[in-house]
Amino acid sequence: MMDSIKLKEKVTELRKKGKTYSEIQKSLRTAIPKSTLSYWCRNVELSKKYQKRIQEIILNNAQRGREIALIVNRIKREEYLKSVVDRNRHLVMALEDKDVAKVALAMLYLGEGAKDQKRGALMFGNSDPFIITLFLRLLRYCYDIDENKFRCVLQCRADQNIKKLEKFWSQITKIPLPQFYKARIDPRTIGKPSKKPDYKGVCRIDYFSADLFIEIMQIPKTIHVIKDF
Repeated sequence: MMDSIKLKEKVTELRKKGKTYSEIQKSLRTAIPKSTLSYWCRNVELSKKYQKRIQEIILNNAQRGREIALIVNRIKREEYLKSVVDRNRHLVMALEDKDVAKVALAMLYLGEGAKDQKRGALMFGNSDPFIITLFLRLLRYCYDIDENKFRCVLQCRADQNIKKLEKFWSQITKIPLPQFYKARIDPRTIGKPSKKPDYKGVCRIDYFSADLFIEIMQIPKTIHVIKDF
């Protein structure tokens, strides 16, 4: 093993050639701390060529570091979400009880549905296909539904293909296209291109049943008045 003086000379020689501290460690097969290498090389003046090379390596390493960090964080996130699903998987069995499913349906409608009693119908809208699907699955499971009482209306942007949107939402909702109202285009979007290519507009579901509307609206109120809940 070379003595410290020769080692320092070798380090400064490599540094003058534009080597990074990591490359110097690898070349000399030494574990000298980078702080020590930096101190030894404090008086080494690098040419602009070598300064640029070292800067590019640092930037590339930083980019790779960010990419690796993103992958690691994504894996951690996926593992966390899986653990959340696993510890709540038993709730699927709870929803087999129609009374429990009715409570879930009522709470969902309370958050996203129209509350105007004058209409005498359920009106539920959302842009998320998952939310729309969940609402309809709960509704169809909890009640004896007349499919002919369903109507759909889409609220979309001016630059969207309405026919494709209607076909998409018809497949999601299992509601036939003849039961779709004319789509409503937001006039504020005319001449403004969509920034979200996957945006499918807002799908509003109407179900004409005043009795069902009243029952679903009363379930949360019934729960609310129970003492010691």
